[in-house]
Order: sequence, then C-alpha cells, then structure tokens
Amino acid sequence: MRWHDALGYDPVVMRQLGALWGKSRQKAGGRTNLLLSHLLDTAAVAEQVWDNYLAPSTKRMLNTISRDRGRLFFAWLCGVHDCGKATPAFQRVDSEGADAVRRAGLSWIEPEVQRARWRHDKAGGTLLLRLLKEAGWESEQIAWLWPLVAGHHGTVPSKGALLGPRTGRGEPQGKGRAWARVQAALVEVFTKLVGFSDLADVQPQRVPSRAVQLQLSGLVVMADWIASDERHFPGVDDLVDVTMQGAQDRADKAWKRLGLRGGWGRLDDPPLGAFAGRFGQTPRPSQELVLDMARRMPEPGLLIVEAPMGEGKTKAALGAAEVLAARFGADGVFVGMPTQATSDPMFSQVRAWLDKVDPELAGQVALLHGKRMFNKEWQSLLDGSDADPDSFYGGVEEDDVYGLADSLFGGEGMAERQAPAEWFLGRKRGLLSPFVVGTIDQLLFAATRTKHVMLRAAGLMGKVVVLDEVHAADVYMSQFLLEGLRWLGQARVPVVLLSATLPPAQRRAFVAAYLAGAASAETFDVADLPQPQRYPNVTAACLVDGRAVYDVDDAGQWRPDLDVTVTILPEIPGAGTVGEESGQAENDLAELLQDRLSQGGCALVIRNTVPRAQRAYQVLRERFGDGDVRLLHGRMTAHDRAGGTEECLRLLGPPGKDGTSRPERLILVATQLAEQSFDVDADVLITDLTVIDLLLQRIGRMHRHDGVARPSRVRRPEVIVTGFSPRGEMAPWILSASETIYRRYLLLRTAAMVCAADGGRWSVPSDVPRLVERVYGEATDVVPPAWSADEQQARQEWLTRQEGRARSAEDFLLTRAGEHTNETLEGLHRGAAPGSLAEHNLEAVVRDGDRSVEVILVREDQRGYHTLAGRWLGVNGEALSDDVVEEVLGATVRLPSKLTESAERDLAPLDGWRSHPWLKHSRALKLPASTPATLGEYQVSYDEKLGLTVDGGPRYPSRRRT
Repeated sequence: MRWHDALGYDPVVMRQLGALWGKSRQKAGGRTNLLLSHLLDTAAVAEQVWDNYLAPSTKRMLNTISRDRGRLFFAWLCGVHDCGKATPAFQRVDSEGADAVRRAGLSWIEPEVQRARWRHDKAGGTLLLRLLKEAGWESEQIAWLWPLVAGHHGTVPSKGALLGPRTGRGEPQGKGRAWARVQAALVEVFTKLVGFSDLADVQPQRVPSRAVQLQLSGLVVMADWIASDERHFPGVDDLVDVTMQGAQDRADKAWKRLGLRGGWGRLDDPPLGAFAGRFGQTPRPSQELVLDMARRMPEPGLLIVEAPMGEGKTKAALGAAEVLAARFGADGVFVGMPTQATSDPMFSQVRAWLDKVDPELAGQVALLHGKRMFNKEWQSLLDGSDADPDSFYGGVEEDDVYGLADSLFGGEGMAERQAPAEWFLGRKRGLLSPFVVGTIDQLLFAATRTKHVMLRAAGLMGKVVVLDEVHAADVYMSQFLLEGLRWLGQARVPVVLLSATLPPAQRRAFVAAYLAGAASAETFDVADLPQPQRYPNVTAACLVDGRAVYDVDDAGQWRPDLDVTVTILPEIPGAGTVGEESGQAENDLAELLQDRLSQGGCALVIRNTVPRAQRAYQVLRERFGDGDVRLLHGRMTAHDRAGGTEECLRLLGPPGKDGTSRPERLILVATQLAEQSFDVDADVLITDLTVIDLLLQRIGRMHRHDGVARPSRVRRPEVIVTGFSPRGEMAPWILSASETIYRRYLLLRTAAMVCAADGGRWSVPSDVPRLVERVYGEATDVVPPAWSADEQQARQEWLTRQEGRARSAEDFLLTRAGEHTNETLEGLHRGAAPGSLAEHNLEAVVRDGDRSVEVILVREDQRGYHTLAGRWLGVNGEALSDDVVEEVLGATVRLPSKLTESAERDLAPLDGWRSHPWLKHSRALKLPASTPATLGEYQVSYDEKLGLTVDGGPRYPSRRRT
C-alpha cells in the first residue's frame, strides 16, 4: 500500500498537496519539484550530515534534547525549514506553478498578496507557531524552534516581524480553511514520512542553549543549500513519486559526488608518546604542561598558553587540540592567526601534523584568507576549481524568492582531490570545512550581527578552536573576540589561546567572557582566578555544575634567558615642529649601523610607518649598497612582498635549513609585519618605540636560533630604541605617527621602562611578565614624577578613546548588551546592517572601519596596458592567458586608507577584465610610463624596491611624501 493511501487524507487535500511546488521547473532541471519532495530531500541530506559530518559532541547534544532520537529529530528540523512555501506569498511567484495551485482549489487575492511582500521564511515561522501549538507542544519548545525556520535565509527576525499575515487581510499566509488544511497536511505528512508518528511525537524534551540553536540554524542552512542543487535533486512533479526512500537515494549519491566529509570523527585518546611522533621531538617542559592540563580538564573549557617566542606554543596547541578533541568529541580544528602572512606557514604546519594523525586528513585543511590564491601549496592542492567558487555554487540568498542560483558542481572523481570538497570553498562556507587555518577575522566575523552568521557559527562549533597571538587584538577587535568566546563557551567548544606577552587584564577578560557564555550569564566574576607565578604558564578555566574550576600552573623555560642590552638612540624632532621627525634620523641610524656592523653581521630595523621605512631604506642603501639592504612592508605588491619575505626567511632563517649560508652583512628594514610569526634571526635590532608587549615581540626576532656564528661586535644581543627622545625632567618627545597608532599613554609608560633600562639589560623571557604588568597594570609609579601630569592627561585621553572604540563595536556585535541571557535566537538580527556585507566590508567592521582598498597595478601607455613586469595585456586588458593572469594578480597592493574614498570613486576593473572570474571585481590603478598616477589629491607611483609611494595631498602641497 502506498503512503498516499495509508495516511487516509481527503483526496482534495492530497490533490492540493500534489500541486504545491518548492522549486519551479526552471530551477529544478526542467521538472517542477514539489514542495514535499524538497522537504524530504533536505531531511535526507540532513541524515547524510549526521552520518558523515557532525561532530560526536553535536550528536550527543541532539540525542540529549530529543530523547535519544537525535538523527531523526535533526532530519525533521532541517526538512521542515521550507514549510512556509505552502502559502500564497510563495506559490504566486512562478506563474506556471501558481496556475496548478489554483486549479487544485487554492486561491488568493493577488493585489493583497503582492502588496504585502510576505517572505516564505517568516511565513514558515508563523506557520509553525500555529501548528506546534495545536499539536500540544510546550511554549518553551516552540519558542526556540520557530526562529530556526524563520531565519533560514540568513537573518533571524523578532516575533513582531512575523505579523505579515495581518497585512493584506491575511491573504499572503493563506486565508480560509483550505489553506489551513493543506498547510497542516504538508507538515504532518512530511513528519510521518521522516519517521515520527505525528507532530506531537517530535517535541524535544530539553531546550538547547542559544549557542547550540545558532549552530543548528547554520546546519539547517547547510542542508538546504545542498538539497537545492538541481543537478543532484531534479524535479519530482508527481506526488505518487515522492518518497523518503527516493530522497535518501538522491541524497546519498549527491553526498558522494560532492566529496563532502567531516573530520576525524570519533578520535581515540592520543598515547603519551604521540607528541614526538607528530612533531619529531620530545615535548619541552612548557609543551608537556599544556598537554597535561588538557588531559586533566574536567569539562570543555578555555586553555590560555603564555610562553616565550620560539618556545613551541603552536605545536603544544595542536597536541592539546588532539587531546581535547578526543576527550570532548570535537571533529576538527580551526587555527586563527593574526595576519594572512602568518596563516600561510601555519597552513603547512597543520597539514604536516594531520598527516601524522591520519594521512587522509592532510587533504581536508582549508586555507581561509583573501590572498590564498597566491599560496603555492594551496594552489597545488586544487584541481583548478578554486578560481571563483561562487561561480559554481549559488547561495540561497535572502532576496532570491526561491531556490539557488545556477549550480555547476564538479564532476565525478572528487575523491582524488587533495583539498576540502569544492562545496566548502564558497563564500560564507569556508569554516564548515573539517579543518581550517585562516586569519582570526574568520572567528570575529562569526561574532557579528550579519547575514548567514549561523553558517560561520556552525563551522566553529564542533571543532577545537586555536587562536595565536591573541594579544595582537586591540580594544575594538577584542569586543568581537570576547563576543566570540561567549558563544564558544556556551556551546562548550574547547578553546586554546596562545600569547607570548599577554597583559593580566586581558587574560582575565578572556576567562570572564568564556565562563559568562558557559553560564549563560551577562557577566562572570573571575576575581578568584589565580595569577600565574612564573613564565611560561598555562591557565585553564571551565564550568562544572555552574561553578568555575581553574587550573593555573607553570613550567621551566626551554632555553636560558637572553640578556638583552637596551640602548636609546635619541631622535631629534624637526625644528619648529611638535611630534614630527627630522631628516637627521636616517643619518643617525646609518652611523649607528656603520659602527655595529663594522665586522659584519645582520641587523633588523623596524619602523612604525611605511614612509619612514622607505626613507630609512633609501639612506641605508646609499650608505651600504644595494646588495646589503632589504625592505619589507605592507604596501608592496603581493608578488614583491612574497618574494622579499621568502628571501629574508631564507637568508635569516634557521641555519642549515636549506643549505643557504648566512650573509656576511645584511640590513633588513621592515614595518610591523616583522613583529610576530616572522622566523628571522638578527644580530642587532633597531626599533621605533612601541608598546611594551610589541617591543618584546620585536626583540624575539633577535638571537633566535642556535648555531649562528656572530661577529664579536654583535655577539651580545642589543635592542636600540629610537623614534623618541628623552628630555631630562620633561616627558619625552615621541614620534607623532607612533602616538597615532599606539596612543601616548602606553608609549609613555613603555618609554619609562626603556629609559630605566638604558645601558642595562633585560632578561628575556624571564622579565617579560614583569615588564608587561608594569606598563599595562594599575601601578602609579611607572613614569618619573616629572612626567606624571603628562601621563595622567594621556591616560584620560586613552581611556576615553578605549571606551569610545569599545562602544563603536556594539552596533555590530552578534548580541547586544544586556541580551546575553536570552534563551532563544528571536530577534537576533534586529538592527543589523541591511543586506549581505561583502568580505572586505566585514573586515572593516571587525577592524575598526579600516576601509583600505586593494588595487591591481598596471602600466599604461598609448597602445594599451602592460603588467608591472612589462607583459602585454592588450588594448583593454583582455590578453589574459593563465600565466598572464597570475602575473596581473601578483601586482595587487593595498592602498593607504587616505586613498580609499578616491579609489572607490575613481577606480574600476579594466574593460577586458569584466568577464574574468578573478578580475571582474578588481580595481585597476593605471600607472603612466613616466609620471606618477593621480588619485584624488595624491600622486601615486610604484618602485620594485621601494614599493608604493604616495606624494602630495591637502596637508602637503609641497609634495612631501606621506
């Protein structure tokens, strides 16, 4: 007996059910896909997600809330998402489908429906509010579930936004008994075909946390997007052919063809000797401590690792991630790095680690950042399909009335692919990959009130999250980091934070945020959090039965202290200026290096701004010659920066790594990109004054490797601090550009520490905690008494600015202040930015409005365009063979933010780029052959050695370089 007969529905209702369409003929491969068919397809995909993708921890959670029927409930939850399409608001959209629905006896008043603009996701939430109540569901269970359906197109509305049926006299939702009967029948038939006895039988027994609700919301979207591909789920237009078995067959074939999979699944506890097998070394004391503390955590929690530069924190974190995943059921790992440049080597390291865990896993690591196309290892793993993933996969966008944009999934043979399945590589889907390495921005995006944020959340929850260099987040970015930690804490996601120089207040804030999330509280008191006594140290925190459990311990250092001589190179300000440098600074720098490198050696010069680094490079090159001086900064093209970085790492990296001999003399001038995760070893460091934690990070680039032969003049490590000048009893003069970046208050306190040490030594790393605590703590005796008034004024300005920057982040945070105790997702996106923010706009959101623009530099002459290297691009830029495209993309450079407005207004892709998947959205900056380009009020030029230079502007009519 067919289910159509067994269920005993009125034939009229069945005829109407057989007319409701979910995908139009045009969107379903030439045959209309009935709504019931699409619901079953999505439920069947959800079963594949459960069987082949979900983390064990997520399965346990679903079984807990649904009376050990997690798989069945999950399939129902994903499948029911489109029930709101059983309304005139949706059924009217396709004229062919609408005619069939009307012929079946369902009607509506077209003008009323058209005016109401009622959407099917909200309609679904409204429909479930009624049907679940009629089925006898408890109000608290209804309250958390309807937002997942109402928000499955990326934004979760408030209950008040579900008032669409009151407009248009109820016509958009379906007025009259006929509509009510067929809507109830759709949900009931679907429920029974999935495997429940009736709708009442579906009711969960527990309400999941709000974070878990967000994770489930993202998984609903994931299942819907997969089931909406017409190539794998073509139309079924006859109700007789709609069966759960048919949907399961389709879903099974689609899953295999797409090559989708999860991570390591159920992971066994790694044996005690696993670390040596994974990384080729026995664990150092600090690494052993991290592993031990991961093993003894009673519940998933937060692990904060503070250890010196070069101590091996990353390896310890990966080892701990394996332990935590095995203990708490995580299925993968996300590793977040501070920059794109630091993400690339970490990508290689994570792949090598996973290859030792299971060789099949090394090919499941996604690299997530905007420059991954320039990463040779990443490109070598792809099969040519990463050109533009969104040209292959359409997302279910909120403003698409139904279905997906056209999809072109890859063919058979996906199992041979050495990178994550192509489906994961599209916009907003990257974090769903089993293993991910990318910038910390990926996590910060998951803490923003933006469209489809639930997809990002679903990608993080179920993994172990590792974040490196967390001290690098400023007060604005920290608001998103803290918000992210709240959600991860509530979802019981194990998190490992790494830092070499973490201020104590920042450590307390991280713990408080995670535990507040775990406790579903607005705040959490961590006054009893123990302070680490030595360095390196590890702080563990988790919630057990509503009570905070702390474990704080320390370990011996792997290497002995480096006694670093501290020297001041006073910089005299320009005559008649306040806070501006003079031209003498570069000459003084050259004289100092002439002395220190008289016997040879390698020096690292770190400047706080690009123009300052460029000026130093020009003077030093004239003094020492082109062969002995290098320049690295963020305004070089992707090609030049990558090549320069690779050369510097080769010349100044660990000895014997590739047979390259260390140069007899070399001076590397760089900006902050040399500050962290930059594995070079200098004999002497000259650095602009910066805040103490970053100054210590810079010191970490000096005398870093063993076995390096150093000339006697630089055999003892020395840091020479410039960019400021002590002034006796007065507070020091500090470079104004440095104050703009770091603010005067912390620079004054750091300058006091430098002045106190001038001619003496810092023991690194033993002195690191003391120095950081002095500058960032509440001590009132850090600066000399004569500086006090200046310090107090600077402190007030700093506090005011910090508070203002923190407040400015509130408009974009995923949860508004005072709403962290909410029990459901209702109204999650209330007040959110309209539309779907592009990635570059999201970056500006989490990085305090940094709207700097990337452009591609091309040479222009009377005949047309050339690449920077001189290759012909054609009259309109249309000569785009694969090797030429790579060269064009290599000329990408980020403009200073002062050029953003002009670039967005005046620059566009070349005409010949407009149909190219990689170039169609890329702005071209045309550089004339012999003169600078004009952009707004500035003149812009590019030099292979200097990088991008910008002259002119309203403040500098005399063409002073800025």
